[in-house]
Amino acid sequence: MITARARRTYATAPDRRPRRHRPRRTAALVATLLLHALAATPAMAAEAGPQPYAFAIGAESVSGVAGTSAARPLKAGHTYRSSLPAHGKLYYRLDLAATATAYVPVTAIPPAGTTVASTDGIRVSLRDIDGSACSYSSATIGAALSPRPVTALAQRDTGRTLCGGAGTYYLLVERLDSGDSGSDRTWDLEIAPVTEPRPATAGPTTPPATWDSATPRPPVGTPRTRTGGAGFATARPLGEGIWRTRAAPGTTLFYEVPVGWGQQLHATAELGAAPSGSDYVGGALDLTLHNPVRGRVENTSLGFTGTPRTAVLPPVPPVEYANRYAVTDDENTVRFAGRYYLVVHVSSRLADSFGPGPFEVTLTVRVDGRPHDGPRYAGKSVPDGLFAVSTQDWQDALVDDSGDDGTAMRVLAAGGIGTGTALLLGLGAWTLAARRAQTRTSAQKPTA
Repeated sequence: MITARARRTYATAPDRRPRRHRPRRTAALVATLLLHALAATPAMAAEAGPQPYAFAIGAESVSGVAGTSAARPLKAGHTYRSSLPAHGKLYYRLDLAATATAYVPVTAIPPAGTTVASTDGIRVSLRDIDGSACSYSSATIGAALSPRPVTALAQRDTGRTLCGGAGTYYLLVERLDSGDSGSDRTWDLEIAPVTEPRPATAGPTTPPATWDSATPRPPVGTPRTRTGGAGFATARPLGEGIWRTRAAPGTTLFYEVPVGWGQQLHATAELGAAPSGSDYVGGALDLTLHNPVRGRVENTSLGFTGTPRTAVLPPVPPVEYANRYAVTDDENTVRFAGRYYLVVHVSSRLADSFGPGPFEVTLTVRVDGRPHDGPRYAGKSVPDGLFAVSTQDWQDALVDDSGDDGTAMRVLAAGGIGTGTALLLGLGAWTLAARRAQTRTSAQKPTA
C-alpha cells in the first residue's frame, strides 16, 4: 500500500565534511588506463579470497576488564581495537556530557575458519554508575553459519530520565556462545564511539505517521564495477545504480551510500549462478543496512541452489530527525543523514557445495526523494560532519573502479560518437580529473 509521507523541514546550519584524499595520477597513467579500458570488455573485480577485517588506520589498542573499577576509558571520535575471549564479559568506561547522545558500536570479528553457530555473537549495553542499563543490543551470526563481522550498538540518549545526565558510564560487551559450536577462540573487536549534539531548537517529538513503503522501480542501466571494502573504515562509496563485484565464499564486503535528510534508501543484492555443483545452502548471502553510527537498520538473507537469487532489504522510511521517537528499530534507526553502510556476506559454506568461486554479486541501489535541510545542531558531532552529506560524497558515490562516473558512455550511446573521438574525449576527461585530484585537500576520513 502506498501512503503519502508527511515531510518536515528543520532550520539548519550547513555541516561540512572533510574531503577524501585521492591518489595523484599522471596524465600518462590515465591515458594508459583508458586505452586498456576501451580495448577490453568490461572487467569484473574478483576477490582473490576472504580478506581479513580492515580495522581503522591508527585504531588504539585497549583491553577490556572484568569489572568496572579498572575499566579503561574510551573517547568519542576515536576508534579502538580490543579482543573478547569465549564466554567473556568485558567493561570499558566513557565520560559523557549531558548535552549529547552517545553511540558506541562494537564490531566483533570471529577468526576465519572458526566453526560458529547461528546464535553465536555479542551483546552490548551501556550502563550508568549504579549499574542501570541505558540500552541493550545484540548481534549474531545467523543462518549463514559462517564466521563474519557482526555489529551491535550501545547508546545513551540525552534528555531521558534514565541515563540522561552527565557522568561516568560503562560499556559492557558480552560474548554469546552456543556452547556446542566449538567457537572457543578469541574474537577481535572494533569499538568506535561517537556523539550527536542536541538540536539548537526543539522540534517534533513524534515520528511522521505515514511514509511510502511500496517497492520502488529498480534502477536501470549497465552494471558498473565496485569492489567492496573489508571493514567500516574502508567501505567503498556507492550511489544510485547497479554495481557488481565477485566474492569468494567467506567474504564480507562493506559499502557506504550517502543519504540526505528526507531521502529514502532501497537496496538489493543478487547472488549469481554457480558454475557447477548442486545443493541448498541456507543463508548463502546476507545483506545488512547500518546507519552512520553503525547501528543495524535492516537485514535480509537468502538460500541458494545454484541459480541466481536476490535478497531485498525491507523498506525503511525517509531519513528524518523525528524518526528516533518511533517504536520499531527499522524506523528509529534512520534518524540522521550521512553515510549508510551496506554489508554483504557470502557464506563460507558455499564452497562445500559449489566450489571456491568467486561468485558474482550484483547490488542495486536506489535513493528516492530530494534532500532538505536537517536540524540545526547546538554543537558539533564527534567526529565532526558525521551527520551530513557533502558534495564530494555524492561525487565519490557515482564513480566506478575505473574512475568513470558513466557520463561519457551515456553521451557516446546517445550521440553515436566513434571510438577515436571517444578516446580523445575520454583522455581529456581523465586528464582533467587527474588535475583536479592534484588540487584536492587531503583529509582523513572519519573512522566512526
